[in-house]
Amino acid sequence: MIDRRTFSTSLLATAALGFASSPTWAANDQRPIHILVGFPAGGGSDAIARLLAEKLKDLLGRNVVVDNRPGAGGQVAAQQLKAATPDGTTLFLSHDHTISILPQVVKKPGFDPKADFTNVGGFATFVNGLAVSPNTPAKTVPEFIDWVKTQQGGKSAVGIPAPASTPEFLVQLLTKKYEVDLVAAPYKGSAPMMADMLGNQIPAGIGSVQDFIEYHRAGKLRMVGVLGSRRQAAMPDVPTFSELGFKGLEDEPFYGIWAPKGTPAAFIDTFTRALQKVVAMPDVNKQLTDMGLAVGYMSPRQLATRERAYTQVWSRIIKESGFNPQ
Repeated sequence: MIDRRTFSTSLLATAALGFASSPTWAANDQRPIHILVGFPAGGGSDAIARLLAEKLKDLLGRNVVVDNRPGAGGQVAAQQLKAATPDGTTLFLSHDHTISILPQVVKKPGFDPKADFTNVGGFATFVNGLAVSPNTPAKTVPEFIDWVKTQQGGKSAVGIPAPASTPEFLVQLLTKKYEVDLVAAPYKGSAPMMADMLGNQIPAGIGSVQDFIEYHRAGKLRMVGVLGSRRQAAMPDVPTFSELGFKGLEDEPFYGIWAPKGTPAAFIDTFTRALQKVVAMPDVNKQLTDMGLAVGYMSPRQLATRERAYTQVWSRIIKESGFNPQ
């Protein structure tokens, strides 16, 4: 027979051990917070993360460090988030590609956003667009299509920042719509794609507006069309594809921040409140808007709703394209 006192003592010891080994977080925690970014330094996501990190550091009273872990369209960073201890020291800033698209186009991505991540908060939506390189003579989408048909034998490469990404499926949609042969040329992030576009190594590219906008303003590249339901405040001269008669591309991707599943709710609440305050700061709002983002805080629940809706739209497009997960 088991002695009750011995059993009780053993049970308490086991419980204490389990509590001690569980992730903990306290309001006075001073450990640095690492924000993983799945793309190289110099790209749009990196610039956004660094802007937010600087402001969050002041509000939270803790160092907030941007940790670039590029590779496989954010897959490397997402896997690292999954493996991280859920103690409030590791977060992941990403957009739709890693969260909504990758799990649909990769058989074994090494993570499941629903099972492995916790929504922390969203802060913006944005649109993708088509831009042409300096030596490409087109100034509009119709002119680009005409140039491909008459000067390029009906075929042209179009850069994309990652394989099996939204831009790749957009290349397929444009090919079908305009009856040309546009070939997606994948890069390891937007920064190397932009370098080749600026150097006229590739005639056009599809990516997020925040990657193109400064070069468009400087006249080094030309944005000729954007997705979404409305023209962008940062570049009102560029028409939407919907205006050009290409419907069905109105849904807008998003930016958000995620934590490993099991991260203490108290930390999530503290961080998302700080994020909400940062997004409301006039200087931050202006800088993000100037980057081509539509700024607006999303609670963890709102981010989940936005993510779910976007995933459903692109699930249909991906299936209709005949793409087979790799």
